[in-house]
Amino acid sequence: MQFSFMTFSTPELALAEVLATAQRFGYDSVELRLDSGHTHGIEVTLSGDDRKRVREAVARSGKAISCLATSCVFADPAKREAMTADALLRITLAGDIGAPTMRVFGGVFPDTISREEAIAGVVSSLRRLADAAAKHNVIVCMETHDAWCDPAHVAEVLTRVDHPNIAANWDILHPIRMGLATIGSSFEALKPWIRHMHIHDWKNDALAPIGTGIVDHEKALALVRGIGYTGAASGEWINWEPYETHLPREIATLKTYR
Repeated sequence: MQFSFMTFSTPELALAEVLATAQRFGYDSVELRLDSGHTHGIEVTLSGDDRKRVREAVARSGKAISCLATSCVFADPAKREAMTADALLRITLAGDIGAPTMRVFGGVFPDTISREEAIAGVVSSLRRLADAAAKHNVIVCMETHDAWCDPAHVAEVLTRVDHPNIAANWDILHPIRMGLATIGSSFEALKPWIRHMHIHDWKNDALAPIGTGIVDHEKALALVRGIGYTGAASGEWINWEPYETHLPREIATLKTYR
């Protein structure tokens, strides 16, 4: 298993600096957040030559890209077509720069449609992405987030899609924060599909250092290790402390759970 962090920790750093920060603090890989103005500059507008240069720079660094984190959402019928097209462009980018996974959301959906209709819509979009993901050697991972914090709803989508390149990003916080599942029940629901993980702790309605909040990271990591998980446990720390404060502290705690 890898330890990674998303560039919400380091939005002001260029890609070379992000990779150097991973090296400095002992992370195996980095997760690049797209479409958020981060200084790393990895976006769908990159030329083919620039994509090749990014891939080469990552290889030289000795680190890896664990995931491209997108904002693509599929449950809202009004956004579905545009978001599916956006996702296809981002799958190509992921493949070109060597990112093995790409995070997407189910997203919120209007009260005018039912949960079943939302599930069917997300399934339809993910099926349309599946062949492109396979072609580019990318696994598209739907996150337990927003209207999909219940792992059972994500599992229902993935069961229906039934494709090896469509899987889950298990954000271990949100099902607990919303009172919808435990670490154990989340894992059991998503176990066949976990290909990426987001980790972070929560206390008093705010981010907290791992080990001080409501999430049992030690149990979560033990569970995925038990199934031979080789993906990333990626720290998603948005608008929090300076990265020089939390990146070394969080990985030090995580490494005590080996």
